[in-house]
Amino acid sequence: MNAVLSRLGAGLAGYLSRPVHVHGTAPAVPAAKLLACLQPGDVLLAEGNSRISTAIKYLTQSTWSHAALFVGFDALQQAGRPPAHCFVEADIVEGIRSVGVEEFADLHTRICRPVGLREADRQRLLRYAIDRIGYRYDLRNVLDLARYLFPTPPVPAHWRRRMIRLGSGDPTRAICSTLIAQAFQSIRYPILPIIEERSADYADCPGCVGEILQARNYSLFVPRDFDVSPYFAVIKPTLEGGFDYTALRWDAGEA
Repeated sequence: MNAVLSRLGAGLAGYLSRPVHVHGTAPAVPAAKLLACLQPGDVLLAEGNSRISTAIKYLTQSTWSHAALFVGFDALQQAGRPPAHCFVEADIVEGIRSVGVEEFADLHTRICRPVGLREADRQRLLRYAIDRIGYRYDLRNVLDLARYLFPTPPVPAHWRRRMIRLGSGDPTRAICSTLIAQAFQSIRYPILPIIEERSADYADCPGCVGEILQARNYSLFVPRDFDVSPYFAVIKPTLEGGFDYTALRWDAGEA
């Protein structure tokens, strides 16, 4: 039975990950310009063009349907990966893998950079992701995949985030933002923590109220969370190299 479910799941995953025509919300950044701005530890969000991407964008009410962690060329070469690879991502068919920048060619992307990340923690973050290359999604969970056959399921808004959740809970099964959320949580770097205010008495401030952070379950993170997080800066390649609007060339025929 497990073999049958695995074959069925693999076929369904292949169907859902097949590219379809979508209208991007913005033009793609050329690969060279994108790479010139990226730093190890950056999260690259992408507006995917597959069937499952359409469903994720609908459920999250966001442009972003995929996330990858930029770890750099050197770290992956040291791990024995192909020299052109510089990202670690979780793919629904192939599992956690390394890829090159060409994987995101022609896709609208956004760079989200963790602010103030210490170098020692950056290295731990990269190592966490690299060490998990080869982990795979459990394709026997056919029902997890079948939900995405409906690109705009009639689901109440407050249930949509939970509908994104995939997998059996096994830590060796991860997709997309789940992998990256686990990596950042492993170094206690916040993404969108639950913040509670609690009273605390300090010697110099009796009766003060302080904020206590609680980590969300990693399986409930979605790609847009890195975009809206107050702890990640949005990096725009068009502006990083210097932008002068007076140097732009406009069509003289337009008003």
